[in-house]
Amino acid sequence: MHCSVLLLATVETKQEAITYFTAAMEKHGVHCHVLDLSLNARGEVLSGARKLESMAEVARTVTVGAREAIAAGARAAVSIGGGTGGEIALQVMRELPFAFPKMLITTLPFDPRYAVADNAITIVPTLADICGMNQPLRQVLENAASMLAGLCNTAIELPHVSDIPSVGITALGATGSAAESLAGRLASIGQEATVFHANGFGGAAYARFARCGTFHTVVDMTCHELTRIHLAGAHVDMPDRFTAARDCRVPQIVLPGALNFIGLGELSLIPEHYRSRPHYQHSGYFTHVQVTADEMALVASKLAEAVNPSEAPVKMLVPMGGFSHQDAPSGAIESPLLRNVFWETMSAKLADHITLERLESHICDPATVDAIMAHVRPHLPSLQGNDNVRASL
Repeated sequence: MHCSVLLLATVETKQEAITYFTAAMEKHGVHCHVLDLSLNARGEVLSGARKLESMAEVARTVTVGAREAIAAGARAAVSIGGGTGGEIALQVMRELPFAFPKMLITTLPFDPRYAVADNAITIVPTLADICGMNQPLRQVLENAASMLAGLCNTAIELPHVSDIPSVGITALGATGSAAESLAGRLASIGQEATVFHANGFGGAAYARFARCGTFHTVVDMTCHELTRIHLAGAHVDMPDRFTAARDCRVPQIVLPGALNFIGLGELSLIPEHYRSRPHYQHSGYFTHVQVTADEMALVASKLAEAVNPSEAPVKMLVPMGGFSHQDAPSGAIESPLLRNVFWETMSAKLADHITLERLESHICDPATVDAIMAHVRPHLPSLQGNDNVRASL
């Protein structure tokens, strides 16, 4: 066998699928090391509380075995599961190294963003239930085996993500041109950037990467997720979204990107009191609704509270020309008033040791990227002591 993978499944109820998938992987030269997720209820119908407790206990036990198998050389983890088994598998997978390859073959018709926001987990829907074998299920298992085997047999060994620290950047479509320009400027001088989509889910990954020592500097230019956490909109639980870099003493350059709107769903589905505000359709699935002055003051205060205890350097840059691409002349949610509310709130609540700088440019303007680069520059490892490269920025 070329390599082995972990197969997480409830042996009590999914033996046929386990047998079929194991054989499919063996055809590709990959061995499956099975870890049983069964609750061993012996036919008893467990109460809700007892079942949840049993699920958590199984997950803890299997996680230990999974980590041991990874240390012994397993190249990936895969699970075949329905509602209960799939949920236990997700608990286990979320405890494994976040960049370690994982695949969940499942019947669960759920929004996967909440489960995979800060983890590398590929979801493969079975469509048909995992109950006995049938042609649709065999086809799904064969496809999944081919994908997983390809990963195992061709994967290139790379250093752990924290071995090559980068500049962490947060972005959205509403601030995307600035993020792209900044990443390009950094790349031109040999500095890698890792960009995260601050849409209520990408921030969870950003925070986890920060905790793992992935960044030497952070440019949190898109603090939009404050509106999702404190006002409205879908988001995963991310209690350390605005404190992870601070707690790890990572220098930060912070901007109020996309803080001027709330990201909601399809226009026809959002409540009337939001549709009565200035808004626009970002796409067929998403509508951006302007915040009120009171809401802007609230999220600005929360941002000040998050960065004020920082021991590492923090620079707060406020682009008074606009906080997002539609906060501009003729834009659907342009509002100089909201920008002034943010500025006044920060002026009053930001700690004295935090640098507060007013920019007259729009967040997406080249001048804003120039200002960001000026503050990032002292923290770039390869530039420290290199005056020639510094001068070229």
